[in-house]
Amino acid sequence: MSLGVDGPDPQPDADEAPDQRARLRGLAHPVRMRILSLLTATAMTAAEIARELDLTHANASYHLRHLLAAGLIEAAGEERIRGGVAKRYRYDPARNPSRPPAAAGSEPTPEHRLVYAALAAELRRRSAELQPGPGNFLTDAEFWVDPETWDEIRNAVAEASARLHRAARPAHTPGTQRVSATVALFRMEDTDAVR
Repeated sequence: MSLGVDGPDPQPDADEAPDQRARLRGLAHPVRMRILSLLTATAMTAAEIARELDLTHANASYHLRHLLAAGLIEAAGEERIRGGVAKRYRYDPARNPSRPPAAAGSEPTPEHRLVYAALAAELRRRSAELQPGPGNFLTDAEFWVDPETWDEIRNAVAEASARLHRAARPAHTPGTQRVSATVALFRMEDTDAVR
């Protein structure tokens, strides 16, 4: 099946939530992460995404199919374009938090690791467009903290991320600036305890 003007879209069954691995596979590609970023601020068609990200229409459609099948984006209407019908899609961060889903106490899967690898690739791409100066912030470390502090910090960062998503505007909106936010917080194994 194809997206946009070429025909109907694959629609996930409303009674059946996509499984965790499908959601992770949906996230585990830098282009799909870029598409989610675009679709946070506004609904877009495959053609609009292709133009913004300098992709072919077929490539944008391919990634949209993966995101839709994983339940990460939703249809947001249609419009007539040159005798065809173009579907618009959007990403609702309130409905789909941008953290990799995982059941409490579950082991990370290869798909979890792919999501973090995709994040690393996307950070490398974005860093090529870094504007040095005041206002930039970076932290990277491994810490040992008590569980209460971990919960407090994780919740504060999650709220800051949600605030950024709510403030997002369509690409190139006058009066806005292009920024990058990559946050990966996760608990780690105590390798000394495992030995």
